Order: sequence, then C-alpha cells, then structure tokens
Amino acid sequence: MFARNRLCALVRPGLDVTPANLPDRMLDEKIKLGTSTPKADPSGDYAWEVFKKAEAIRAGSFAALDKKALQLTGGKDSPPPPKNKSVYGAVVAEGKADIFLTYCTNAIVAKRENPGQNVVALPENLAVGADYGLTLVNGSSANAKRLAEFILSAEGQAILAKHGFAPPAK
Repeated sequence: MFARNRLCALVRPGLDVTPANLPDRMLDEKIKLGTSTPKADPSGDYAWEVFKKAEAIRAGSFAALDKKALQLTGGKDSPPPPKNKSVYGAVVAEGKADIFLTYCTNAIVAKRENPGQNVVALPENLAVGADYGLTLVNGSSANAKRLAEFILSAEGQAILAKHGFAPPAK
C-alpha cells in the first residue's frame, strides 16, 4: 500500500458543518446531500457505506439518507463534468448540493477552485475510504522500480499528502 483516500464532505459556503454535527446536517431535510452514483462510481458506493455506518449509530438513518441522497455525478445519465473544473465543486457552487460526499482528494481540488467551500472530515465512526496498492511485476524495468521507490519515498509521500492522500498505515 502506498496511499489512502477517504470520503470527506464538501460543504457550501455559509453552512455550519463540523465532523461532530455532520451526521445531523446530512439528515436535515432542508440540506441537499449530493453523492456520486453507486454501482457506477466507487465514490457513490462508499457514500452508501457511510449511510450503513450511520444506521448503526442511529436507527432509521440509512433509509433517510438513501431516500434523500441526490446522485449527481458518475452515472450514465449524469451531465458531463465542466471542462477543466471539478464536477464536485461545480454542483455545490450551482446549489445542486449543500453537502457533497466525495473523496477528500476531490474535495481539496474543489475547494481550491471555490475558496468559499469547506472540506469537512467524516467522524471516525462514519469514515470510509480506499487503500491504494503498488506492485512491481517480475522483470519490471529499472524505471518502474525507480518510480515505485519515489512514490514510497518521503518526497513522493509529501506530494501525495499535498493532494489529500493519507500515508499507508504503519
């Protein structure tokens, strides 16, 4: 494993959301909750995993979140992403979602493009994410080996961290 990514909440400007109140804000009927499309985009599948974890904390959460979640990206019927812009930041900027569950790496890009938006970490009891592995095949070139070593080096890990990836667990 060389890096990890987690889901974060990308939040519209002016909406008070913290890791502690995120579950309540996601369940608030006045809040538009955006996700990617499950079974078409892994980020959508992970969002539904968050909903399952919410159910374990508060009965009825899964049904409420499943019903209200707006599948705005990643599906065959989703509009194409804007050219040279983060689709996640765009749907929040356009008011289609107040909170959008996406990878932290995507949320960081969206915030750079839309400085008023906020990135909120999911509380540990709702956290869901992906682990990324790296394998060198027997007979790989010297360049492939150097690339792998660079990705695993302190410099490579710093670049990944700058873009929102977490280091592998020790």
